[in-house]
Amino acid sequence: MHPSANNRQALLQRAWQRLDTRFAQVESVFEGLMDGALAVFTPDAFDAYLDAARQIGKLGRGAEPMLIFLEEWPEAAQVLDQPDAALAALMTLVHRMQKSPNGRTIAALLQTLAPVARRLQSAQQLQAYFDLALNLMERTTGSIHGHHTTFPSPGLPDFFVQAPALLDQLNLAGLANWVDYGVRNYATHPERQKDYFSVQSADSRAVLQRERHGTLLTGVERKLDLYLRGLWQDSAMLIPYSTGFSQLRQPVPYFDALGIRLPDVYDDLSGVSGLDRYRAALAHMAGHRRWSQPLIADNWSPFQRLAVEWLEDCRIDTLLIRSWPGLRSTLLALHPTPVEDACDPQTTSCLRHRLAMLSRALLDPAHGYRHADIHAFAHRFHALMAQGTSSTREIAALALDYVTRTRRPSDQFAQVHFADTVVGYRDDNRHLWTFIERGDEEETFEDKPASRTEQELHALPPRHYPEWDDNSQTWRPDWVSVYDVLHPSGDPADIDRLLQKHSALAKRLKRLLDLLKPQDKVRIRYQEDGSELDLDVAIRSLIDFKSGAAPDPRINQRHRTDGRDIAVLLLLDLSASLNDPVAGSSQTILQLSQEAVSLLAWATETLGDPFAIAGFHSNTRHDVRFLHIKGYAEPWGDPVKARLAGMQAGWSTRMGAALRHAAHYLGARKADKKLLLVLTDGMPSDVDVHDPHLLVADARQAVKELDQQGIFAYCISLDPQADAYVGDIFGRSYAVIDQIERLPERLPQMFMALTR
Repeated sequence: MHPSANNRQALLQRAWQRLDTRFAQVESVFEGLMDGALAVFTPDAFDAYLDAARQIGKLGRGAEPMLIFLEEWPEAAQVLDQPDAALAALMTLVHRMQKSPNGRTIAALLQTLAPVARRLQSAQQLQAYFDLALNLMERTTGSIHGHHTTFPSPGLPDFFVQAPALLDQLNLAGLANWVDYGVRNYATHPERQKDYFSVQSADSRAVLQRERHGTLLTGVERKLDLYLRGLWQDSAMLIPYSTGFSQLRQPVPYFDALGIRLPDVYDDLSGVSGLDRYRAALAHMAGHRRWSQPLIADNWSPFQRLAVEWLEDCRIDTLLIRSWPGLRSTLLALHPTPVEDACDPQTTSCLRHRLAMLSRALLDPAHGYRHADIHAFAHRFHALMAQGTSSTREIAALALDYVTRTRRPSDQFAQVHFADTVVGYRDDNRHLWTFIERGDEEETFEDKPASRTEQELHALPPRHYPEWDDNSQTWRPDWVSVYDVLHPSGDPADIDRLLQKHSALAKRLKRLLDLLKPQDKVRIRYQEDGSELDLDVAIRSLIDFKSGAAPDPRINQRHRTDGRDIAVLLLLDLSASLNDPVAGSSQTILQLSQEAVSLLAWATETLGDPFAIAGFHSNTRHDVRFLHIKGYAEPWGDPVKARLAGMQAGWSTRMGAALRHAAHYLGARKADKKLLLVLTDGMPSDVDVHDPHLLVADARQAVKELDQQGIFAYCISLDPQADAYVGDIFGRSYAVIDQIERLPERLPQMFMALTR
């Protein structure tokens, strides 16, 4: 709709009358808003636009909602396939909100209308978004103490503010699941609801990650850690960062003294899976960590530093391909191919464009570029690399020559050509530079790695488990982080002395163990197919055959092992309460547990059962330690005895997470019977959980999960008050030892009774 100058004033006058408002704020910007709308709408659509704005202005919410609508709707209408239907759906939602206590939130809805429309681009999709918002509003708007007065939805304004960023990461189905989780869990908790819908709470981010498309770092973290250790002998910690809420400048991978930083999610790209994109990024940074040396940055210009970073990246990629030729196809697929004449040097800084072309040419012999400088420097680069690995300083000299040879006055322009110049698997090269004098433009990073214990350096990345929220009857996804750690060692001779101390008990146990010990072979006779001939039956069959009778065809026999097919994992609660002394004794609960576990380990070794020992304790949901003391493949020897001798207690008892992690190992065993034996001295608890019932309910849910996996869980409690809660967790599969001093005797006996 393009009015001529003659009738423009008439159109504006008619539009002002149709808008029917007296807001001075609207009048001051009215002509500018109408010029933009007239360029977009047909006459009928323009009238519908003014009518909708008039209705919004009559809501009694002041000038702000009308101003926002007048500014946002033309932009939204341009990207929608059916703007008339979308406008009708919008006004229906606005009127529903006006009739509810959420009228003040109309401005927040309108403020993000254009960015939401750009992401959905369909009236049908926008209608689904409005329905989702209406569902959230109705389910979280409630009455106060049963009275008719109601309070507005606490999370609805934050939902509208976050909607564009959420739709960048989720489709509408994923967004609906995310909203539903927040409503079900926090409909009656206003402050927690606000934290959830503003994406501030941990479970909000966890559910968001679960619903996102692509390959999540949390899902492949263990694979990547093993990849990094196995191929590059690098044990750096992998740390995710979010790419979802940085709209102006997306962060890129990097590493520092604390670990390697990677995006929390990677989509498939250019035929390369998200997992392989992670591998490419890790390989590139591992190459830097192995072959790059830092340079003093103070005397280099920004352009020179940029060129050094590009060529050093190419050197690292060349060395990677030389070590692992299979990486070539992945790196080339992820590396952009800039068009040679895409950048106009008359108006734009083309340095990045030239460097991206050179980078492509250095890695791809079939690059096809015609520029003489690209061919000349590609030849010099490959000649340098043919001498060996070269060095960062040699590459820096080559980069300096390239900048000097190709520089142009336009390289100083503020407008920079970025199209097809971002190589996503490469890091930001902060490690290449050290500063003698730090300026405001340089970030300060630690020069020395933070001190970490030996067991933390060798620990695997965490495994994330859900936790059951009994109050809302829902799961908190990826809520608990469980770290595998090898238990520190002590003196194995201490365990030998403990076994000698209980030698009389060991002799009694030995007599019981001999009754349980499996027999070697049992003969199975009268088999038509077998491993050998049964001579007695064969002779009788031969006699029958000679005498004319039908011979018995079952003349073979075979043998089978008459053994126990059982796998056992003993899970020890190593929380701080084990340091308490036993009443009437000079020993602590930890020391008695140490004696009992030593006897049990000796007994299972005598029986030959596959047996593992692990302990656990927790310091909030972010740090649950699963301490390996004996593995299934380890014999009963000095290394295991040393870890038993070094048993230490501390922190709290987040039992549900430990049970799920124990099931991860026990479930992988091939056995007819799988027994998880839990030795604890108290009820589940942790410092970040104020309601003790929640962790009891979560442990009960974990036991149900174990039962579904065919794992039998049995608890031996040393808490005299355990009857009040242990049955709620384990049902009837528990025993309470009131006389803790008898633990070394009772524990092996219970084990033999359970595995008989």
